[in-house]
Amino acid sequence: MGIKYVLTPELRVELKKPLGTLIKGPFAATMKKLKERVAKDNPPIVVSVGDTVSKNLYRYNFSPKLAIVDNKRMRKKVQTAELQAAKIINVQNPQGTLTEEAIKATKEAMEDKNSVEIVVDGEEDLLALIAIAYAPQNSYIVYGQPLEGIVVVKATSDKKSEIAAILGAMEKGSKN
Repeated sequence: MGIKYVLTPELRVELKKPLGTLIKGPFAATMKKLKERVAKDNPPIVVSVGDTVSKNLYRYNFSPKLAIVDNKRMRKKVQTAELQAAKIINVQNPQGTLTEEAIKATKEAMEDKNSVEIVVDGEEDLLALIAIAYAPQNSYIVYGQPLEGIVVVKATSDKKSEIAAILGAMEKGSKN
């Protein structure tokens, strides 16, 4: 497993801020607002990153093209999500890193015609960056903002440039 990027302490602080629009509230309220946004914008795909947000998207009749989970909530083990994806891919991605394997799986999932669930052994949070970078233009990437609500990121050219700068600021990993 080759590690391509390592999170720096400075970026760890920076990435605690939402990358997109924060929709505050409990899931019933946030899902209602998300449905309204999806109806208005009609994004080509929706990607979910995180166990709670992925489970709730399915619970509220969203079918994300890609769901990225690690079977944890706030770093504590949770019951495995059953997300009805057509394909499941298992990858390793240690906390605070992005592995080549996880990046490749995320890119390939975007190109797959079926729905995909990526199950991460490690931590999935930073894969939101990769999802934004490789999602089709104007797609939605949705992730949870702990104890606040959900964040909806629209994958625009400007947002993709911002993500490229973040990835460029990360430490380069090493091959293992």
